[in-house]
Amino acid sequence: MTGVAISGLGAATRRTSSGWRASRLCFAAAFLACAAFLGGFVLFADHVAHLETPAELPEADGIVVLTGGQSRLDAGLDLLKAGKGKRLLISGVNPVARADDLRIATGGDRTLFNCCVDIDRVALNTIGNAKESAKWASANTYGSIIVVTNNYHMPRSLLEMRRILPMADLQAYPVVNTPLHDGAWMSKPDALRVLFTEYTKYVAALARGLLPAADPEPQLADFNAAPHV
Repeated sequence: MTGVAISGLGAATRRTSSGWRASRLCFAAAFLACAAFLGGFVLFADHVAHLETPAELPEADGIVVLTGGQSRLDAGLDLLKAGKGKRLLISGVNPVARADDLRIATGGDRTLFNCCVDIDRVALNTIGNAKESAKWASANTYGSIIVVTNNYHMPRSLLEMRRILPMADLQAYPVVNTPLHDGAWMSKPDALRVLFTEYTKYVAALARGLLPAADPEPQLADFNAAPHV
């Protein structure tokens, strides 16, 4: 009986020891994952902080503005006026917004809007922006596109668009509303919040890219060009 009891005690001790080892491994893995996530955030924030609006930009076939701010629209229209693209797509416009509402809000020229501005009212998020932009580019046989969005949104926008347009020449045109050089984002709570939220979405987009594609390739679709008024 004594031998059986000792044997049982030894087995229990081994199970306890194995449990502690497994717990330590899980803790170490969780710690490394958190450290990698936070380290990645610092690199992401530093990268975004150094994105600048280019002073000069080569001409492209088309220009895509991802809606989300007045400054993005103004930047896209300025590029169109400067002849940097043949047409401009404003992606993710509120379905109830009229073309004239956008034109008046941006102070855009009526002739320019009627001639060369297309409006996408389908996209609801960055993935939708990428899909609708791909359809627009395919419909117009465009091989090069200038992508206009805020600096913090640019990494994820390019990631999603390159998945659907891998052969296209995508030129980044980041719009900078708040300068974040020299680690200024660390002392600005609002900037820190926006960057961390965007970084989380960027990591999720990277992870989604590791999964098998569930959506078919985007097909050509009609776009609502700004009506002639």
